[in-house]
Amino acid sequence: MFKDKYDVIVVGAGHAGSEAAAAAANMGSSTLLVTMNLQNIAQMSCNPAMGGIAKGQILREIDALGGYSGLVSDTSAIQFKMLNKSKGPAMWSPRVQSDRMLFSQHWRERLEKTENLDFYQEMVSGLIVKNNKLVGVKTSLGLEIKAKTVILTNGTFLNGLIHIGDKNFGGGRAGERASFGITKELEDLGFEAGRMKTGTPPRVDGRSLDFSKMIEQPGDEEPWKFSYLNETQPLQKQRSCWMSYTSNEVHELLKEGFDRSPMFNGAIKSTGPRYCPSIEDKIHRFADKDRHQMFVEPEGWNTVEYYVNGFSTSLPEDIQYKALKRCAGFENVKFFRPGYAIEYDYFPPTQLRHTLETKLVDGLYFAGQINGTTGYEEAASQGMIAGINAALKVQKKEEFTLSRSEAYIGVLIDDLITKGTEEPYRMFTSRAEYRTLLRQDNADFRLTAKSYELGLAGEERMRLMEEKQNKSEAFVKFFENQSVTTSEINPILEAKNSSKVDQQGKLFKIFARPNITMQDMRQLESVEQFIQENDIDNEVLEQVEVQVKYAGYIEKEKQNADKLNRLENVKIPEHFDYSLLKSMSYEAREKLSKIKPRTVSQASRVSGVNPSDVSVLLVHMGR
Repeated sequence: MFKDKYDVIVVGAGHAGSEAAAAAANMGSSTLLVTMNLQNIAQMSCNPAMGGIAKGQILREIDALGGYSGLVSDTSAIQFKMLNKSKGPAMWSPRVQSDRMLFSQHWRERLEKTENLDFYQEMVSGLIVKNNKLVGVKTSLGLEIKAKTVILTNGTFLNGLIHIGDKNFGGGRAGERASFGITKELEDLGFEAGRMKTGTPPRVDGRSLDFSKMIEQPGDEEPWKFSYLNETQPLQKQRSCWMSYTSNEVHELLKEGFDRSPMFNGAIKSTGPRYCPSIEDKIHRFADKDRHQMFVEPEGWNTVEYYVNGFSTSLPEDIQYKALKRCAGFENVKFFRPGYAIEYDYFPPTQLRHTLETKLVDGLYFAGQINGTTGYEEAASQGMIAGINAALKVQKKEEFTLSRSEAYIGVLIDDLITKGTEEPYRMFTSRAEYRTLLRQDNADFRLTAKSYELGLAGEERMRLMEEKQNKSEAFVKFFENQSVTTSEINPILEAKNSSKVDQQGKLFKIFARPNITMQDMRQLESVEQFIQENDIDNEVLEQVEVQVKYAGYIEKEKQNADKLNRLENVKIPEHFDYSLLKSMSYEAREKLSKIKPRTVSQASRVSGVNPSDVSVLLVHMGR
């Protein structure tokens, strides 16, 4: 039935588990993916979309590292949008609306074509640990499967409890049973556990909606894609989303169910996501608002099911139905299923190393919502890092981590490990100090070479990255060296209401003006000729425009990142005794003893550690 022993066992086949299994197997490790239902691999449990603010950057980083999420998002997309185009490129974030069924299908197909990867449908009910070292897993049927490493990606299934009004029942998500046993075993091993909450809105029948009363939200006229590979192509046709609003009348109807709401009657005691609140939470917290947006999102190409984004709720189903009927376009709405809230177990991530291996049990890794995060992209990126490091551990190779100046994934994991989280963690561009460096357009420049060294990114991916990099550098040099006469450039400047020049100068300086675009530059014969002769594509055009216009910002952030990296290189011994540092505050000693940061830079980011504590640490280490 099984191999005698696997290098890596991945428990759970959500977004974290799927990327973890793919990474470990593609790096040559014998891998087993165990899940309770093989029909739901990479299931989109909540909204049918990938990417968005900061999440789109993470998805492009996963692709640059050789993961599957970007490729699957491209092949199952029904709409593409680049968000925040009115702002600077550090804020641009790609997002796709996905076909929910195609997404899961394409993930499974890719995993089944992955060498070194086996599958098994069963519930993992326990771990086999000897002398604080992971040696395998136990299943609900009593099977024991041996492994050198195990990655837990249990999502919302650990002791999952679903709430709809005053009703509740066990479940990992709608229609699927919860998982029991693992939390108790981990607590017995010394792990600290907690509870979190998330929610989802009703799914409705599109045939019962009146879209003429809503505002259409089409995709981009010239859509892009996530993957840097040429394996996928931009969308040729797209489906629209729609926007509607709640109203004061809707809010009053919803309030009728507040006394039966698990959010307000004490049934739910755990913390929900601050940045994705339920509709009842929004009404309660933002009492001054007389309406809230709802985005009505199609679930796929060939289904009438729609997702009501912005109407997440755990109110009684009769209240949900009565209130939604009063929203514009929903007067005759039919439910496929009501919204619900779900509580589940998580483990504060300060119990992990930056590789996502646990500090207490050798060879055990956590990834995804088990670490207190929310979102497909956050989960997938953790799964990938855990899968890479589990494979490297088995191969007795050096661990792989990303710094805060290298990737949003680095920011995410560093935040979790050094600060922990008491509410579902969601990534935002504002969490990254170096977001001008961590753009969605340059994730391949930042990460593909690293992945190639690991043996994860293939030859084709590396070749494409180098080709794009060489063309970008050559085109930037062209702008730096190419001069332009006043007669050539002034008509273009005049048309854009930009001040004219009175002498010949370099194109770089002109192009750096905020209101001058690549399209303006292409009116110059020399620029268009360079583009045609060097076969410059849209990716390179965008890359060069960013590098020219934001050259000063990029250079400044690189210098700041270099300063930070000096402290990243100051390693702290693994068993360092902070109790010896009497000049350090008691809180800092307590926090650092618990979290055990690997570098002085990480220590400086631990909550409760101030600059004077860092100075004491540096002095003690002879710095």
